[in-house]
Amino acid sequence: MTRLTVVDLFSGCGGVTAALGMQGFEVLAAIDNDPLSGMTYRRNNKGVHLYVNDIREIDPKTILTDQLDSASVDLLVVCSPCQPFSNQNKNRKGDTRANLVFESVRFAKTLNPKIILFENVPGLVKANAPNVLEKLRKKLSGVGYCLGEPNTVDMADYGVPQRRLRCVMFATRTGCSVELPKPITPKEQRRTVRMAIGDLPQLISGDRDENDSLHFARDHQPIALKRMARIKKNGGDRFSLPPSLELACHKGKKGYPDVYGRMWWDRVAPTLTTGCTDITRGRFMHPTQDRAISLREAARLQTFPDYYKFEGNVGQVATQIGNAVPPAFIEAVAPSLRRALRTSQC
Repeated sequence: MTRLTVVDLFSGCGGVTAALGMQGFEVLAAIDNDPLSGMTYRRNNKGVHLYVNDIREIDPKTILTDQLDSASVDLLVVCSPCQPFSNQNKNRKGDTRANLVFESVRFAKTLNPKIILFENVPGLVKANAPNVLEKLRKKLSGVGYCLGEPNTVDMADYGVPQRRLRCVMFATRTGCSVELPKPITPKEQRRTVRMAIGDLPQLISGDRDENDSLHFARDHQPIALKRMARIKKNGGDRFSLPPSLELACHKGKKGYPDVYGRMWWDRVAPTLTTGCTDITRGRFMHPTQDRAISLREAARLQTFPDYYKFEGNVGQVATQIGNAVPPAFIEAVAPSLRRALRTSQC
């Protein structure tokens, strides 16, 4: 069987690479500028040449010569930083990282991939990113690629126990069609929080699972524990708090419903962010236990297998998990990519 080769740009901690590897693709090279993410990547994706550097300083000809033996690549994955286009980023105007998505054009021109997969937040094609899509389309056209229309998908439809809206696009030289698969877990069949983490040992504040280095509870302050004790189980929020326990910045305000909010057992989780183990940064409280979710629970909600090992301290691991593309989504899309590469004129 002919191998299907991949180069993974903005590879992060390696979830995309690992998922593609599980689906029979061969990732030959990857690029990311974060050293800690690189350590996690290398620990879990042995045999892939990872360039830990600013992508703007890497000549794609180096990859072509050293890793591809001057052959073309089948798939180029482009998961550039989403923060410049995210509604969560209040300082996104002037964020120079918005231009990083255009680096894909240099690599496409040199590596000549059959398919380019773009994954980012929906803000990439909305008002959050004025003209970015048009500029990207024009630049890709200049090197012979046709960029397809953006698809907004909820990854909860593709086996991820989490509401995660993303923008997915494909580009090819021939204009061949790459179809997203139909949802494998539509609304009535979605994987829930209970399915993902319900079997993990219970923890109290400051407790630790001796058999799992990622399954431990934050040592919450007494005031936080008092607040959590008053918040209704299974989906409760900060509006359960008496006035004496309200945060001063929340008094008299109806916003921020997810702060100090609990997840629901039998729904998908909210979108995990880099603050996914901090109850002050979203609905990241355990459905019934008085604590934030653990790193293990966050990793499972992002569909990382338990054997996947992360490098770094608590905050650094949470950032890697929150920034990742859920492997389950990539596994769900991989058959469509394989079919397009093997049966069409891509």
